[in-house]
Amino acid sequence: MHFLILLLLLLALVFGPQLYVKSVLKRYSVPHERFPGTGGELARHLLDRFDMHEVGVEATETGDHYDPVSRKVRLTQDKIDGKSLTAIAVAAHEVGHAIQHHKGYPMFEVRSRMVKLATVAQKVGAGAMFAIPVLTLLTRVPSVGMLTLALGVFSFLGATLVHLATLPVELDASFGRALPILKQGEYINASEEKSVRKILRAAAWTYVAASLASLLNLGRWWALLRR
Repeated sequence: MHFLILLLLLLALVFGPQLYVKSVLKRYSVPHERFPGTGGELARHLLDRFDMHEVGVEATETGDHYDPVSRKVRLTQDKIDGKSLTAIAVAAHEVGHAIQHHKGYPMFEVRSRMVKLATVAQKVGAGAMFAIPVLTLLTRVPSVGMLTLALGVFSFLGATLVHLATLPVELDASFGRALPILKQGEYINASEEKSVRKILRAAAWTYVAASLASLLNLGRWWALLRR
């Protein structure tokens, strides 16, 4: 019974945030004809409004994000072409990151380095998992495999902790940048504010939710290695 409860709690921790994010974004993805433009058009408008003409807006298939290296706001097709609350709010959130970059927000630079670190950590973790059977076979020393396994586990966990540590920057992009812009510019009305807050909160949790879900890779690798 205790094991079952622990398993359910673990599954809730891993799947809960991701299901929450997907549910909220989907719930408010219904097109609204009252919006004069799409998420992509709003992003372009806001970037020009804040004198960031050099920042581009383009479609992506790898998730909504702002790329500080190429100076691009990238939105998935449903956001860049959509006229929904989700499209508008997510576009404003990503522009919020561009504003952080443009204004030299210190924590944004820290976040950028930490995200790169998380990416490297996940690659190291995956590489370590691949190496376990080979190293164990070549060395015939079980402890080598265990050390490699430990490296893989800590790499995946480290990546999750890094994304969790960047959450304040995500929240600032949502509630310190995007929401004031949307309210003060009257891009949304009072009746929509509560819904937009939910979307912006979900947008802020996107990285953390995806990183937690990636922990399932540990379970898959463990099951594979036990065969």
